[in-house]
Amino acid sequence: MTKARFIAFLFILLLMEGKLSAKVTIPSIFSDGMVLQQKTQVNIWGKAKNPVSITTSWDNKTYKVSPDKAGNWKVKISTPVAGGPFTMTINDGDELKLSDILIGEVWLASGQSNMEMPLKGFKNQPVSGSQEAVKNSENAQIRFFNVENISWKKPLDNCKGSWVRASPSTTSNFSAVAYFYAKILHEKLNVPVAIVEADWGGTLVQAWMSDKALSAFPEAKVPQELNEKNENKNTHAGLFNGMIHPIVGYGVKGAIWYQGEQNRNEPELYLKMFPAMVKQWRKDWAIGDFPFYYVQIAPYISKAKKLSPALLKLQPLVPVLRESQLFAEKKIKNSGMAVLTDIGAENTIHPPDKITVSERLSYLALAKTYNKKDIYYMGPVYKNSKIKGNEMILSFDHAEGGLVLTNKALPNFEIAGSDKKFHPATPVVSGSTIILTSPQVNKPVAARYAFKAWVEGNLYNNHNLPASSFRTDKWGVE
Repeated sequence: MTKARFIAFLFILLLMEGKLSAKVTIPSIFSDGMVLQQKTQVNIWGKAKNPVSITTSWDNKTYKVSPDKAGNWKVKISTPVAGGPFTMTINDGDELKLSDILIGEVWLASGQSNMEMPLKGFKNQPVSGSQEAVKNSENAQIRFFNVENISWKKPLDNCKGSWVRASPSTTSNFSAVAYFYAKILHEKLNVPVAIVEADWGGTLVQAWMSDKALSAFPEAKVPQELNEKNENKNTHAGLFNGMIHPIVGYGVKGAIWYQGEQNRNEPELYLKMFPAMVKQWRKDWAIGDFPFYYVQIAPYISKAKKLSPALLKLQPLVPVLRESQLFAEKKIKNSGMAVLTDIGAENTIHPPDKITVSERLSYLALAKTYNKKDIYYMGPVYKNSKIKGNEMILSFDHAEGGLVLTNKALPNFEIAGSDKKFHPATPVVSGSTIILTSPQVNKPVAARYAFKAWVEGNLYNNHNLPASSFRTDKWGVE
């Protein structure tokens, strides 16, 4: 080979090497079939060695960005009103084309098993109405991206998952709560709706918090930052690192959350950690105080059932955890809580009625986020009390149309005197107040409603929305 030919050969090799090394890479959440949040600027990011250009078919606009020294790049692109399908072309020398992109409403769904519970249910634990829902689920306008369950010692930049359209062949594996929520929003808003699902059963809130959020809690134990998997899914910060960090910054309208059962042994700490988690997520997403709607855990497991000593010990703390979730609403801006006092299941921690859960979450979103008028989203909320002789009179907010008591035989109300011993009380509704009396308590000082692990809630407002369990005292529980 002559010298000239050798030089030409090397030149061609260098060109080929440059072309091969130019291959742009993007996280799995950016792929065919994805849904982008409408009428905003959304982040697109990835890795490359050369300058990157992104062209969007909805406006034929091209965005250009250069990677940093580590090869990372990020750019904001403008999205139009809901519609599609569209395409997006990403080019750094090689062209990568994404197709079947919809523009609509995107929500993050996270938490533990009650959020993860699929439409097909868990073993021996069905979801009400699942077969009918799956049968009628064909809808290319509803899409899911399910983040693979993984706990990691350091924040990951990517996750396993793919965008899937709703259809009878796919929806049985979708989160039941998230699917019904998406279906309601799609019907009411008439736009594509997408769910980014990141949930895992039996998990602590600590696992969903970043090391930054946990740094405020001395009792939290964040492992050394190594690039390896955690064997325990409840390792502090592990689920944030493996399942939330890879999608942080993806354009969302808001989040829905269903978790808390795993933290029932530490309700006071939960009241501090849960709002701290939300605050850090919002800071990481950098799109302001996006809506955060969550579910209060439902009553479950009666003392009448045969329980292990450990579960019996936790029973009194279950209503205190619900109380912490009730109080959290005042600590978290732009939030709302769906109350489930009336749809718990005595024999399982997983209530089969997921449709009602989703409906109550949707009331919050439609009224507070989408400004739909005349949609009520809150049940009665205890406001204050006063004593009149042997009567204790409870007043409520969100009860303008009057209170409603169903099945008055249920012993949900109790009052106690200064001896701190609670006795069943007879409730009488008077407008937006309830008058409680008990022949065993002449001078009441405290009242409780549905303040047990297992109850069947029976207090509503005139819009058929239930009241959370509550207490007027701050005494201990037994």
